[in-house]
Amino acid sequence: MNPYFTTALGRFRAIAFAEGVSYLLLLFIAMPLKYWADMPLAVKYTGWLHGLLFVLFIASLLEVSLRLRWSVVKAGLAFLSSLIPFGTFVLDARLLRQQQQLS
Repeated sequence: MNPYFTTALGRFRAIAFAEGVSYLLLLFIAMPLKYWADMPLAVKYTGWLHGLLFVLFIASLLEVSLRLRWSVVKAGLAFLSSLIPFGTFVLDARLLRQQQQLS
């Protein structure tokens, strides 16, 4: 089985990565297509996908925070990483180190 999905931390990392990619697609591809190429459907579908992944990110963040007993500050910083472009990728690098220590 894929190591990403065997633990709560692995699932969170996978969802955070997907959420980060969808955010970048929304900001740097879909939004310019909407405003510069008059293609509003790009934002509609990319935004829908990003919204779904964001909800999964929050649910997964809650699960991993409870299972690993993260502090409110650590969970809050993880949440903030989802609001900053490229933030989830920085978070992933830090979580990879934590996941390797837990293994």
